[in-house]
Amino acid sequence: MKLTFSPASPFARKVRIAAIETGLIDRIEFISAAVTPGQPNEEYTKITPLKKLPVLILDNGEVILDSYVIVEYLDELAGGGKLIPVSGPERWRVKSDHSLLQGMLDSMLLCRYENMTRPEPLRWKAWSDDHWNRAWTGMARFENRPETLSAPFNIAQAGLVCVLGYADFRFADCGWRKAYPKLDAFHQKMLERPSVKISAPPPA
Repeated sequence: MKLTFSPASPFARKVRIAAIETGLIDRIEFISAAVTPGQPNEEYTKITPLKKLPVLILDNGEVILDSYVIVEYLDELAGGGKLIPVSGPERWRVKSDHSLLQGMLDSMLLCRYENMTRPEPLRWKAWSDDHWNRAWTGMARFENRPETLSAPFNIAQAGLVCVLGYADFRFADCGWRKAYPKLDAFHQKMLERPSVKISAPPPA
């Protein structure tokens, strides 16, 4: 299997964490790829018209899109129930938590593009502020969700690690640690896991 990725991508980081946690990391070849808004990449568009990272390319050439779907595939390949509960209320809670976190990352990435990639005269501050507020209030929700912070390691916790790591990487002065001490404690604990430590983004 091959995985397109960038060390800076929080979505690719989530898949790397999952690959380590499921014991499948040695079966994946990592292919560096760059996708930038406004810049064509015809070769990558042949893999996915969405031009998003990551993409898992199976040995038979089939392509699996979306970081969550890739994690679900790896989880099943490893026997199931490793990162995503197999059934019951916990399955739907974890999946719902992850969907919120996925949306938070989407909003953070849009803020990054708006503030760093779009020409300054064309930037829409109210739009950017709205997306940042979605991520920030999402953090507030998880600050008060002990059932997520203390659960056995799962895809929602991996997603939360990636949100917080991306906040450090791209929004270093946002002050999330001071605002959310429980998330800070959670993040420090997660950094003790090899999968989380190894996959951390490079210094900004």
